[in-house]
Amino acid sequence: MPGEHLSTALFRETRGAGFFRILSGTNAPFYVDVLDSLEREASERAEGMAREEVVALIGEVLEHHPGFEFDGELGGNPEMQLAGTRDKARLLLEHLLKCHWLEEPPRRDWRRTIHFDAHGATLIAALRKMAWPEAAVFTDKLIAVCGMLFDETEISARPWQIVENCLSNVREGLNELWSMQKSVQRFTRRQLEEETLGGNLAMVFDDFSEQMSHACYAELVRSRLPLRLPEAVQRIHTRLMDDAGTLAEMQTEVLRRNPGMSAETARAKVHQSLDDLVNLVERVLPMADEVDRRTADFTRRSLARFRYLQDVTGERRTEVKALFETANRLLARKRLSLHAADLPELPALRLPAVKLPAGRDSLYAPPVRRTPLEQEPFEDTTSDSDRDDGLRDMQRSLRDSLSIQRANKFVQSLPGGKGDRIGSGDLSISGEAGFTDLISLLLHSESPEARYRLDVERVLHEESEPPVDTLEGCAVERFSIIKK
Repeated sequence: MPGEHLSTALFRETRGAGFFRILSGTNAPFYVDVLDSLEREASERAEGMAREEVVALIGEVLEHHPGFEFDGELGGNPEMQLAGTRDKARLLLEHLLKCHWLEEPPRRDWRRTIHFDAHGATLIAALRKMAWPEAAVFTDKLIAVCGMLFDETEISARPWQIVENCLSNVREGLNELWSMQKSVQRFTRRQLEEETLGGNLAMVFDDFSEQMSHACYAELVRSRLPLRLPEAVQRIHTRLMDDAGTLAEMQTEVLRRNPGMSAETARAKVHQSLDDLVNLVERVLPMADEVDRRTADFTRRSLARFRYLQDVTGERRTEVKALFETANRLLARKRLSLHAADLPELPALRLPAVKLPAGRDSLYAPPVRRTPLEQEPFEDTTSDSDRDDGLRDMQRSLRDSLSIQRANKFVQSLPGGKGDRIGSGDLSISGEAGFTDLISLLLHSESPEARYRLDVERVLHEESEPPVDTLEGCAVERFSIIKK
């Protein structure tokens, strides 16, 4: 209903403020747990739950919350604290029915069944998502916006649909950035709470690396938003806002969908949508910068936390420190000699053997000073033959270099067209040039500029030993080349 307050519509649907009141106060942990338990049970019982089953579930949760207090909303009867668990559970069931978290529809038979409220199930699902958030993701929503804005064919054919799709994708992309910020903040808090070196390292190299740095944050860096988004904003102004024909076409589409809308209202809606799109796109870069800042802050705090734990949690740190302090005191103003007779008496070390793993060569050796040599000056003049030799050397180096162009040229020379598969056993490799072509092919197979793709038997069949193809003068694990 236009102009209606959110509170009015919300409390009308939930039938009073008591629906939310039980989630606050000292008894909130109990109500959250009992509602979670009831909703899980109700989701598997479409026909409803028997009243006695609900009482039993409430009683089980109540036993795990011995500090539950019967406040004024439950009657404020002090004697209830001394009542049995079953009596308390029955009173709590009536309170949940009164707050409309549970429903007991009237029936014509004698059976009494309890159902979980649909709005309550929605709220419990949101609370679970808050308590156990999913790993943050960064998809191609924002990159798709840039692609749609620069697709002249689509903009000319259906500009209003492009604007709607861009608005939807930008909002989803902003939500992903919000989720990334929240995830980094959560990892930072968990890192500061970690009290062991093992937990600190696991947090950085397992949890954070797997869920953030090697996943969504790496995708954010690869998207190159600082280069694409300013061009997208400029495209919105030049191709959509400042083009009278495109504006008229979008206005016509809005009027077609809303026959009762006036032309002025449709025009205002188009301009408002374009302004919203510009504002949303301009919000992306500040949020991406905030993700960068929080990621850097996590790294800095993790390093500081590691150093702190290293200083205060070492098992033998005190003993080792005392040993070196004793050695420093006994060897003060003396040169360390490798002759055992020259060393003062030190405490006996409980070690089976002490030796240098790499011998004396691992000890520091001072650099050897060499007499500087006089360098002969180069000739300033260059002959035509020298230039020709230099060009031939450069051409030979470029021809023999392991470049992506060489790999693509080699694939292009193979028989077949786009999508054809060539096995490694069918390759004709001969001479030094052939080996260079093969190395270039394998080296650049993951490059985005490669005009081919490799399927390796080791990846396709990990459980078995990969087969080997013997070529002229070499042997390679079997692979297939698929032309793009």
